[in-house]
Amino acid sequence: MKKLLFVYNAKSGKTQIRRYLANIIDKFIKAGYYVEAYQTQSVGDAKRQIAGRGQNYDLIVLAGGDGTLNEGIAGVMRLGRRIPVGYIPSGSTNDFATSLKLPKDPVRAAEIAVTGTPAYVDVGSFNRDTFIYIAAFGAFTDVSYSTPQDLKNILGHSAYLIEALKQFGNVMTSHHFVIERDNGQIIEDDFIYGMVTNSISAGGIKGITGKDIVLDDGLFEVTLLKKPKNPLELQELITSLITQKPCKNIISFKAAGIKFISDQRQKWVLDGEYGGDPKKVIIRNHKCAVKMKTGLESKKKDQMVGTVKNTLKLGKYHS
Repeated sequence: MKKLLFVYNAKSGKTQIRRYLANIIDKFIKAGYYVEAYQTQSVGDAKRQIAGRGQNYDLIVLAGGDGTLNEGIAGVMRLGRRIPVGYIPSGSTNDFATSLKLPKDPVRAAEIAVTGTPAYVDVGSFNRDTFIYIAAFGAFTDVSYSTPQDLKNILGHSAYLIEALKQFGNVMTSHHFVIERDNGQIIEDDFIYGMVTNSISAGGIKGITGKDIVLDDGLFEVTLLKKPKNPLELQELITSLITQKPCKNIISFKAAGIKFISDQRQKWVLDGEYGGDPKKVIIRNHKCAVKMKTGLESKKKDQMVGTVKNTLKLGKYHS
């Protein structure tokens, strides 16, 4: 019998995952799996559990928010072999789940976790850390990890909006960076926000990460917001983000790698969790690094074969 490791965060979102555990596990068993379930106990636990024993399973399924997904993928990247990953989104925002076309209903998502379309997705390295869909700095980036868990459990996504309004006065705080693109171009300026993404949405907002998003192309979408000189420029910048119209204060491009250097420590967020405050950041895209079960339409056979070949060449990138 195939073996499945089910790692879930019972505190994510509004803690509703607890109500569905029996039905979720029943879906796994009916799909032909022997199931071992583990409830995370602390921050970083999903990563430790999967990295320590995940190699003994045929499928790993994660249930939780973006932070749980981040930890789980970080654990998977440390395994000696590539094991498929299923995901049951049960957080307050679940940005990457939107990209994978995963439903909000936990039982339906559990079914996709064992029977869904396999798709290879890129994974990012952030110095020695990992992220699956976003690395960001600047305005409002600390909202996700500074919002109290109890408030998120009660109000869901609205809790983030409340915390964002409390921090609105800091929106014009700028961060000076020297940025080196993978094509050799150097960008130096003051920015109020920056994000390196592989997702069709961020912060629950679709379209804000750019156009023509492909999850397995080996490229990130990079968006940098220069500091506006006045309220009018700020309004133009916000409007441009929503409508995707050109704006002189927005720099956007695609890149397989990018380096950020600052004279001062800058706080970063990785997949909704605090990512540290380094002065120097090197971000690399690891193409087709993880195989995930998705609600996406099936790819053509030749496309899937090509993706598999790219994955086999990748190898582990953590020491």
